[in-house]
Amino acid sequence: MKELVPGDVLPSSYKNIFYPPGGILIWIIVFLELITFSMGLIALVIFSKEDPDLFHKSRLALNKSIGALNTIVLLSSGYCMAQTLNFIKKENIGKAIFYLEWTMSGGLVFMLFKAIEYYQKLEDGIDLNTNLFYTFYWLLTAFHLVHVAVGLVILIFMYKNIRQAKINFEDIEAGAAFWHMCDLIWLLLFPVLYLLL
Repeated sequence: MKELVPGDVLPSSYKNIFYPPGGILIWIIVFLELITFSMGLIALVIFSKEDPDLFHKSRLALNKSIGALNTIVLLSSGYCMAQTLNFIKKENIGKAIFYLEWTMSGGLVFMLFKAIEYYQKLEDGIDLNTNLFYTFYWLLTAFHLVHVAVGLVILIFMYKNIRQAKINFEDIEAGAAFWHMCDLIWLLLFPVLYLLL
């Protein structure tokens, strides 16, 4: 097998394995974040077996409508992010900016709905210390919300660079991968917290 040296063009099979979209570093981050959230969800399920009535009654107090709306909002935002990449590949910067603006709007709407839900919980006297279910609820959803906020900061920098015609496609792919990770994590959190227990 030929040894690769700097400047060599890698065959597509190498690029697919060793150079995923956005670079290997973002995928290591995505993988570690998914493991972290998965461990939290597994712990939630294990502890729910010790007091199923408490967990079931607590889950019933969650606002499923807001949870479902947030799912739709994030999935729509993820679609817009995919369209942003698509139009950047086609060098249609105007359309890319349009879809990126909708991506960011989706993130802001998600945060607004989550803030409304948090406010309702606090008004009802439900906080981190109410019971074990709500400890998991607050920790997992707040940690996810932090990821959405970080994702929005990444998207804002991306937006600024695209508007200034400073387009580094690998950076854009990395930002998109991070944003899609937020979608995926919510798709794990929503059913386990709001529907299953």
